[in-house]
Amino acid sequence: MMINKERLLKEFLELVQTDSPTGEEREICDLLKVKLNDLGFEVTEDHSAKVTGHGAGNIVATLKGTLDAPTIYFTCHMDTVTPGKGVKPKVEDGYVMTDGTTVLGADDKAGLAALLEGVRTIKERDMEHGSIQFVFTVGEESGLVGSKNLDTDLLKADFGYALDSNGPVGHIITEAPAQVRLDVKIIGKAAHAGVNPEDGVSAIQVASRAISKMPLGRIDEETTANIGKFSGGSASNVIPEFVELLAEVRSRDEAKLDAQVNRMVTGFEQTAAELNAKAEVKATKMYPAYKYTDADPVVQKAMEALEKVGRKPQLLSSGGGSDANVIAGHGIPSVNLGIGYEEIHTTNERMPIAELEKAAELVVALVEQR
Repeated sequence: MMINKERLLKEFLELVQTDSPTGEEREICDLLKVKLNDLGFEVTEDHSAKVTGHGAGNIVATLKGTLDAPTIYFTCHMDTVTPGKGVKPKVEDGYVMTDGTTVLGADDKAGLAALLEGVRTIKERDMEHGSIQFVFTVGEESGLVGSKNLDTDLLKADFGYALDSNGPVGHIITEAPAQVRLDVKIIGKAAHAGVNPEDGVSAIQVASRAISKMPLGRIDEETTANIGKFSGGSASNVIPEFVELLAEVRSRDEAKLDAQVNRMVTGFEQTAAELNAKAEVKATKMYPAYKYTDADPVVQKAMEALEKVGRKPQLLSSGGGSDANVIAGHGIPSVNLGIGYEEIHTTNERMPIAELEKAAELVVALVEQR
């Protein structure tokens, strides 16, 4: 596979040195739009920034096919976690890494670089191909807010892939969970803790009693639940009238997801009623699950492409969501692919150059699948 390795590495280094922490995607969005226009894509930036408040909208870019074939899409996100400004990459022992003061941003600029190099290779080789769409999102790291506010009228693909999973090239995330966020308010009654505590209702006690009765952590192989944040009370001599909690439930099975959410909502509400308090629970579906097998064409094509570039496919399930979840929820079969980045979301983040090259080769092989 004749990708240009030197060009790929140079472009990856350029991308990671383009600041794009979540919410500040304007600079990289403009850079990518120029690159995509130069490659012959029809480029559209949607109007999601008006809703998300982020520095840019999502990019949806289309390269018209040279033959009649299904339209394939690829998605990556433009934003990075912090600290992500002023990245100073270095190449050492086959890796790109940072100077230790910032993240690298290989999550997900390795995916962006692989896609750009893949298309350059396709064009230089005059390869016949169906139409190709790139979906570059903002705000993935802040809860998939870009993809959740994507202008879906721009999506014309039949199937596609997110290049946004850890693990080496070869990993195919065929199952990923849905997530529900729970915002909980417990309202009790204030009283003096030393003079008349019996006149109060402790919101902290209500919440703790409710939580003690809930299954949390690993519920089963497909389902998890967590209380992630707890705040309230004012002073040791005041029976706390109010607390807030933030919780989540994830499951790759929608019925199990609903059942666990119901257990938690009911637990808060019933315990509050028993103790003369009130519980207000808001459950918000953050993103849907997806589940495919090796019988599904989106998985079959990925397996065939991986074999073509010399990698053994591994079908895996994940406990995390990605933009693939959101786009799959719109009826476009999607899976997430491993691209090899390591120790993401830390200042030790690094990118194996061999995996970056293999990811670019995989893009070419996927487009070649009919």
